[in-house]
Formats: sequence, structure tokens, C-alpha cells
Amino acid sequence: MQITTIGLDLAKNVFQVHGIDQEGKVGVRRSLRRSEVVEYFAKPPPCLVGIEACATAHHWAREIGRFGHTVRLMPPAYVKPYVKRNKNDIADAEAICEAVTRPNMRFVAVKTAAQQSVLMLHRCRVLLVRQRTMLANAIRAHLAEFGIAMPQGIRTLLTALNVPKNEMNNLPDLVRIALTPMTASLIELGQRIKALEIEIAREHRGNETSRRLETIPGFGVITSTAMAATVADPTAFKSGREFAAWLGLTPRESSSGGKQRLGSIQDGRRVSSNVARCRSDGGDPLRSRGRVRQDGVIRKLMEKKPAKVVAVALANKMARIAWALMTRGEIYRAIPA
Repeated sequence: MQITTIGLDLAKNVFQVHGIDQEGKVGVRRSLRRSEVVEYFAKPPPCLVGIEACATAHHWAREIGRFGHTVRLMPPAYVKPYVKRNKNDIADAEAICEAVTRPNMRFVAVKTAAQQSVLMLHRCRVLLVRQRTMLANAIRAHLAEFGIAMPQGIRTLLTALNVPKNEMNNLPDLVRIALTPMTASLIELGQRIKALEIEIAREHRGNETSRRLETIPGFGVITSTAMAATVADPTAFKSGREFAAWLGLTPRESSSGGKQRLGSIQDGRRVSSNVARCRSDGGDPLRSRGRVRQDGVIRKLMEKKPAKVVAVALANKMARIAWALMTRGEIYRAIPA
């Protein structure tokens, strides 16, 4: 019996395999240790392998694809309807094997190791920025308990902490002992964030797609590299509208019985809408070339609609432009007035 389709349920140590032949008959159903996965897929002839797009999925897709197999990643939410009865590893592998053969199934493009590396830089930077913000807010809160109001902003906070003031001199010694390591950690986090941003900028200069995205008004180095690394295959989307919906620039829908119920915008809009909001305010903090001038269309929308509505609408437009540039291999060209 020749196996044509395999469903692989990923795990930390024990993987489950479910394989069928061309007629749909079960040919293999077994578990594999982590060290046995590569050796197992090196033996059979090339076939279709389905995997849920979860943690470590892109790594295993690249490893299995080296042996000529066609690997397809699927969102777990799209695989869940095919699980029969109780959920376990065997049922999950069978559901993955069945879901990967559906003609209307949507797949996730496999990211390269380079793309995942850039995304890791961004995620580490976001984590460090969050930690720095938490630390700065803690310092302000502690000093506020002693009647000292510190200014907003990381740079202004560090400047105020380094400048000797009469009110700072009146602090108890224990307060100074507690604030000293917090201030040192705040400075160290800033240095680490700057080092990651230098690496992101270096990656941006060597990435053609990222450089083309930067030509879009409002796109900077951070946004361009993040989008170039996130979108593994822009041609997987039929249109810019579908790409914008994939980013989360559409409201959640829960309609039934002919009644349309639209919820809030999804969290995936964060990066694009923040850039759009900066652009609608007249400047993008992610760019180092100065301020971005407002468009006439943006000014007219700001007179009629709330700022957040304009930001999301502009983010939707920018996402469609980004999709067009990535699929056509072009740079942004402004339409003459």
C-alpha cells in the first residue's frame, strides 16, 4: 500500500502520524518520538503532508519538505471541525489528514528560517519595550508616593533622574537604594532595544521587499521589515482586500438568521493602524527622515469622522498598497494631484 496523504500531529516529544492511500484507506497509524520524525519521512516516496500551523510547525515543514514532500500548514481552527468525538492525538492526526485534502481548505505559507529570524528580532524588541515601559511606570509611581511628579517619556525620565534636585535630595536612603538598580535596568533595556533596532535596520538594507515597502508614505523600517517577514507568500491572497482582512483590518462578524452583527476590529490591525494614526497626525515616529505631510483626503476625513475611524480606514488602504507592491515587485508611485 502506497501512502499518498499523511496527517502529522505535532507535540513536544511524541508525534502522531495518520496516513492513507489514494482510495482513502488507512495505511499507517503510529506515534513517533521526536528523534524519529526526520528518519521516518526520509523513507516513503513524496506525498502530501498536513500539519497544523502551531508552534514549531514552520520548522518541521522545512525539515519534511527537504525530502520532496508537499507540506501544507493549516490553521487549527479550520482543522477542528474534522475531529470526531473525543479529542486526542490519534483523532487530531486523522482530522489533519482529512482536512488537508479538502479543496476549499485555506493554507498557511511556510516561512523561511530568515523570515522567522527577523520576526524573532521584532518580538524580542516588543518584549523589551514592554518591560522598559513597565519599569518606567513603576519608577514614576514610587516617586509619586513621595510627592515627586516625573515627566512622561523615557528620555525625559532618565534626564530628570540624573539631574540633582532639592526634592530628590529629601528622599530617604532606602528609596535611593531601591531606585538605583531600577534606573540601571532602565538604561540597560534602552541599550538592548537600540542594539536590536540596529540589527533590524541592517536586515532592512539587505531585503529588497522591505526597501520597496518603505517607499509607502507612513511605512518605516520597523513596519516594512515586520510585514516583509510576516507575509511569506503575498500571491496566496487573491486581492488587496483579502490581504487587509487577513491582517485583521475588518470587524469580527457573528451574523445569523439574515441579521448582520459586526463587532470590534481585530487585534491584528495594531501595527498598520498605529502607522496610519501617526500619518494622519502628520508624522510617523518610525521614520527617521522627518515628518510626513498630511494628504488632502486625510484632512477631509478628519473633519467628518473620528480619528480612530480614519486611522483604520487609512491602514486598510495602506495594506492594499503594500500587497500590490509585494505581488508586482514595484515601488510606490504617488498619483499626481
